[in-house]
Amino acid sequence: MFTHDDALDTQAAVRRANLRRALQLVFQASGSQTRAGIARTTGLTAATASSLVAELIEHRLIAEGEQAVSTGGKRATTLSIDAEHHLILVLVVQPTSAYLALVALDGSEVARRSVSYTMPTRDRVLDETVAEVVAAYGSRLLAVGVQVPGTTDGRTVLESVQLEWHEVPLAERFESIAGVPVLLVNDVDAEAIAEAGLDAAPSGYRLFIHSGGGIGAAVTLDGELAPGPRDRAGEIGHVQVVFGDAARPCRCGRRGCLESAAAMGPMLGEEFSDALDASAVRALVARADQTLIDDGARALARAIKLIGALLDPIEVVIGGPATELGPRFLERVRAESGYPARGTADVPIRYADPRVAASAGPAQAALTAVLGVRWSPEQLRAGGPRP
Repeated sequence: MFTHDDALDTQAAVRRANLRRALQLVFQASGSQTRAGIARTTGLTAATASSLVAELIEHRLIAEGEQAVSTGGKRATTLSIDAEHHLILVLVVQPTSAYLALVALDGSEVARRSVSYTMPTRDRVLDETVAEVVAAYGSRLLAVGVQVPGTTDGRTVLESVQLEWHEVPLAERFESIAGVPVLLVNDVDAEAIAEAGLDAAPSGYRLFIHSGGGIGAAVTLDGELAPGPRDRAGEIGHVQVVFGDAARPCRCGRRGCLESAAAMGPMLGEEFSDALDASAVRALVARADQTLIDDGARALARAIKLIGALLDPIEVVIGGPATELGPRFLERVRAESGYPARGTADVPIRYADPRVAASAGPAQAALTAVLGVRWSPEQLRAGGPRP
């Protein structure tokens, strides 16, 4: 809505940029921001700030609230995010099921559910599901954020081993049904976006590593995703980190890959599946061979140490089902990567925040794509914990 600047229309481009700035200020201080506050922060005139606010209200993006505390003169009217109209549809696509959520502009999930399918029925079920949402909420849909396992340029699923998709123009397909912009985002990238957003003022590099059925990573810089020119950044699962007799066969056909030791299957056994809920994963952890889990921690620590030495990240975040491995696994990773290496610094390592909803990452990516704004950490947590 405010992100496609026309370079040939300078005045319109400036207007859109100012609308984004004003909207972001309301997002940052919803319920306490005022027209005067926007004018002061941006350096715009009071008349211009009021004009921007009027347009944002007209578009049902913000709403007037109560009067602010008086500072000696007439009390100003506060501005808040309008959470009663626009919705972002989130689809978290997995091999045999998809998680759906409708997310309001304040970050809260107003509805959530799951659908199941088989590989032959997946396309039909997903298309029908999007069509059902459009039929019920079409006039309120602002955008669709689709999270997929695999590489994507935002429009096409370039490659997904899990979904057995190659060069699938999924965004175009869903746009023909929904009639609103659709953005595709890699599952690990989506988690990294959400974690970076939990920092009110993100700076520097942050490394996010997802361990589940496979292993992937993502890097953010100052809160922004750093995907690389070929959309392949973070594909670390099949980099060799274990050698000699300790190297195990990997599903890719090689031996000693990071995934062959530190993915959840090799640590917990063949019963593990990304479709398992948290309680089922914890049950597997309770009866797993701790030696295999320790081997996985050691392999993951080697990758973290090397990447950490290269990027000098402010922190490393481990997400995905691996967060259910508990404190012992995290402490082993910290210990195995904490040895002194000349010229490097210790990097904090933690688990991903469990309070962030599964929809937060793709919803944030879609929100930024269409409006150019970001939620605050509190708003990112508004969707509630993962189901």
